[in-house]
Amino acid sequence: MLTMLATPSLPSGDLTRHVKHLIRRRKGVPLNRLRPTADLQAELGFDTLDLVDIILELEQHYRLTIPDEVPLRTINDFVQFLSRQQSNGSSARAA
Repeated sequence: MLTMLATPSLPSGDLTRHVKHLIRRRKGVPLNRLRPTADLQAELGFDTLDLVDIILELEQHYRLTIPDEVPLRTINDFVQFLSRQQSNGSSARAA
């Protein structure tokens, strides 16, 4: 079940910046290496735990739940998921 509480909507560019800065802070990867389409595991050497840490921080920040089956391998994947959740807003809220 997807849950999203009221959080301010951010434009896609701001979401991209936020995700990139979160990854830089967590893993110490220089921003210039964090291309939106780079595969975080294959190209940057992230492991499953790294991705889980990113997911948990995004869930906490945006107050939502990201289902395990959502494929999140790139920054664009994270941004697209977050954008969809923000645009769904009230339809993603659950009791």
